[in-house]
Amino acid sequence: MSSIPEAVVSSVKSLGLNGSSAHTNGTLGDVVVKNICCVGAGYVGGPTAAVVAFQNPHIRVTVVDRDETRIRRWNSKHPPIYEPGLRDIVRIARDGGRKASFASKPTAEGQDATVQDRPANLFFTTDVGKSISEADIVLVAVNTPTKYRGVGAGSATDMTAFEAVTGVVAQYAREGAIIVEKSTVPCRTAQLVADTLSMHRPGVHFEILSNPEFLAAGTAVGDLLYPDRILIGSAPTESGKKAAEALVKVYASWVPRERILTTNVWSSELAKLVANSMLAQRISSINSISAVCEQTGADVDEVAKAVGVDPRIGNKFLVAGIGFGGSCFKKDVLNLVYLADTMGLPEVGEYWRQVVKMNEYARDRFTNRIIKCLNNTLVGKKVTILGFAFKKNTSDTREAPALEMIKTLLEERPREIAVFDPCCNPLVVKEEIQLLLGPVAEQGNIHVYGNAIDACNNSTAVVIATEFDEFRNQPAPTPKPVAADAPVPKMLGRKPNPKADPRPFVTPSVPTENDFLALHKHLVQLEGQDNDDPLDRYNVEPDCPEDCPDCKQYRESKDTGFATGMGSAEEYKPRERIDWVHIADNMAKPRWVFDGRGVIDSREMEKLGVRVESVGRQHRF
Repeated sequence: MSSIPEAVVSSVKSLGLNGSSAHTNGTLGDVVVKNICCVGAGYVGGPTAAVVAFQNPHIRVTVVDRDETRIRRWNSKHPPIYEPGLRDIVRIARDGGRKASFASKPTAEGQDATVQDRPANLFFTTDVGKSISEADIVLVAVNTPTKYRGVGAGSATDMTAFEAVTGVVAQYAREGAIIVEKSTVPCRTAQLVADTLSMHRPGVHFEILSNPEFLAAGTAVGDLLYPDRILIGSAPTESGKKAAEALVKVYASWVPRERILTTNVWSSELAKLVANSMLAQRISSINSISAVCEQTGADVDEVAKAVGVDPRIGNKFLVAGIGFGGSCFKKDVLNLVYLADTMGLPEVGEYWRQVVKMNEYARDRFTNRIIKCLNNTLVGKKVTILGFAFKKNTSDTREAPALEMIKTLLEERPREIAVFDPCCNPLVVKEEIQLLLGPVAEQGNIHVYGNAIDACNNSTAVVIATEFDEFRNQPAPTPKPVAADAPVPKMLGRKPNPKADPRPFVTPSVPTENDFLALHKHLVQLEGQDNDDPLDRYNVEPDCPEDCPDCKQYRESKDTGFATGMGSAEEYKPRERIDWVHIADNMAKPRWVFDGRGVIDSREMEKLGVRVESVGRQHRF
C-alpha cells in the first residue's frame, strides 16, 4: 500500500470503494425503481431514455434539458436527432400504445393474439428541479467535450456542463437517490460527484454508479435493444452493490443477465475510454497504410481484406477513409492522453496522441489531394459535398470530417460549395455551418440542398464525405439464391431478421416489446407496404404549430420527392441509389469524383467520363 499516494487511498475510502460502509454517509435500503430522470436530451440521453421507457412500461422516465428548442422537438413529430428505429420507439413510449390484435402465426387466419394498451411513460421537459427531485435514479448524460482553453487545453475533458449538472442534482435529488454517470467522463469522475454531493448535502446518502454507453451512431437503437454488454460500476460496499443491482434490474427487463457486467467505478469509467481509443486506433492504423498504398500501387481494400481474415486481427474497423468523426473517438483518445500525461506516463500519452494526429493527417491529405487535382485553384468552380454527418444512417454531425474539409476548400475561393446529406435536415445543416465556421460561412457561397441531383448540378467535383449506401454506384448486392422452400433465418446474429416473420414468438404466451417491434419492422418492409403502423398500435402524434420549420422542410421534401428523416415504412426498406448517369451528364468538365469513403466503383465512373480519386489507391489518369 505504501506505493499508492495517500490522497488516492483517502479518496477511495471517502467514496466507499474500499468495501467498508464505515466511510459512507449511511447505507442504501431496498430500492424499487418507479421514476428515472435523464439529464440531457442529446444523442445519448434521448435514445437511451426512450429505450429504457419502451422496455419498462411500469417505470416513468423523464428527460430534462434546458434547451427549449430541443425539448420542443422531442415533444413533436420531429425528434432533434435521426437514428434508424428511434421514431417507432418514441411513438410508443411517449404517446402510449393502443390495444392491438394480430395472428399469432404467419399462416394463421384471424387475430388470435393481442397486445394490451399501455400508457405513455416517456416525458420530455425543461423542469429540471422537479424531475430530479422525483427520481429514484438520475442519469447524467450531458456533453463532455474536449477543453480548448486553459490548463489541459487540447486534451483534457471540459467538465463545465457535467459539473454544473452535478451541482443541480445535489441540490434537488432526494435522499437515497442513485446517481449514474452516463456521459463519457475521465477516470475518477465519481470522486468529483461524491465531493459535490457531500458539499451540498452533508450527511445525506447517495450512491454513485458508472454506466457508460457503448452506442454507435447509425445503429444506436439496435445497440440499445441488443447490446453486446451493459457495464455498471459501483462501490464494492453492500450499499453500492444494492444500487448496482437496482440498475441491473432495469436493464434485465430486456437484456440477458450474462451480458450485464458489474465492476468497480474506476474500471467502468476507464473501460469506456479504452474501448473507443482501441477502435480509433484501428481506423488510424488502416488510414496510415492507405497513404503507403497510394505511393506503392497497392490497393488498401485488398490489403485490409488479406489482413482481416486473420482471426487474431479480424476485419472490423479496417475500412480506409478520410478519418473518424463523432463526439466520442477523438475526445476519448485525448482524454486518455491527458490522463497518462498527468500521471507521469508521457510515453503512453504520446502513443495515443499519434492516433489523433494520423486521423487529422488522413483528412487533410485527402482535401489537399482534391485541390491538387483541380490545378490548385477552385476559383469559379462548384464543389459538391455528399454527406455531412460523420457516418451513414445518422444525423450526428459532431466532429464530422466534412466540416473541416469545407473550411479548407473555402480558402481556395470556390464559386460554390454545395452540401447534401440524406439524413440531415438542410435547415439544421445551414445553422451548424454558420455556427461553426462563423464569418467564413457568411460569404454566400455555401448552399445546402435537399437532394443530390440539385446539389451536383454543374459541379466540377463531387466529394463523398460519408459512406451512405445511396451514394454507391454499384447495384445493391443480389441475395444469395435459396431454395423456394428454404426457411428464412429469423435471426441475423443476435438481432431479428426483418425479412423473416418473427412469429410464432419464442414465448407466445408472454411476447416482449422486442417481439412486437420485430413484427412491426417485418411488416413495414414488405413490398407494397406504405403504412407506418401496420399493427394499428400508434396513438396520434402531438400537433405542431403552423410555422413549424421541420414541417415546412418535410412538406418541401415530399413535393420534390427527396425525403430526409423518414417514417418507418421507408426506413426499413433499401435506399434508392442516386442516378450517377444523370449527375455525370450535368457536371461541368473536367468531371471529378473524390471518393473519401470507398463507395465508388471507379471503372463504372470511367465509362461515364468521370475521373475518380479514392483513398488508398493510385489514380488511373
